[in-house]
Amino acid sequence: MFIEPHIKGECGGWIEVICGSMFSGKTEELIRRLKRAKIANLKVEIFKPAIDIRYDEVKIVSHDENQIHSTPIDNSQKILLLAQDVDVVGIDEAQFFDDQLPYVCDELACRGVRVIVAGLDMDYLAKPFGQMPALLAKADYITKLHAICMRCGNIANYSYRKIPNEDRIMLGEKDVYEPRCRRCYTLGSALD
Repeated sequence: MFIEPHIKGECGGWIEVICGSMFSGKTEELIRRLKRAKIANLKVEIFKPAIDIRYDEVKIVSHDENQIHSTPIDNSQKILLLAQDVDVVGIDEAQFFDDQLPYVCDELACRGVRVIVAGLDMDYLAKPFGQMPALLAKADYITKLHAICMRCGNIANYSYRKIPNEDRIMLGEKDVYEPRCRRCYTLGSALD
């Protein structure tokens, strides 16, 4: 169970990473934590990559259609400029950001900010994805969420791409991806 720390000050911030496969509830958990921070009257800024327009150009929207307003950005350094005098920073789809994101998160934590980051830990080839490995290494708290395998009903850690396309980044939903357990992911197209 996650326990929220209550320390603020010089380098009194921290980094929380929420990771897992597609359809595991990462964005839902991010939104839940950010809404709780707002209820506590903390100043919150929320960011998402500008390329993620699946549900909305501005809002972060979960698969369950829960949503929260955010600022789309194309460069993680902009977070430092836009997140002045805040208590909490939320970042969704971290795997799509540039290689400066881990340093940006470190800088914010050293300013005393609580940084909550959500993203896919592995791509569709089951390889570490984007900036997530560095963020997981720097995180003070990690929450790994699991989906349910669409083939057998077991716990799923993998995002299986159902259509042929070798681009590493391919935005999509249930028409393109499905969560699978290790066994069903490994068997791959033999199950289709």
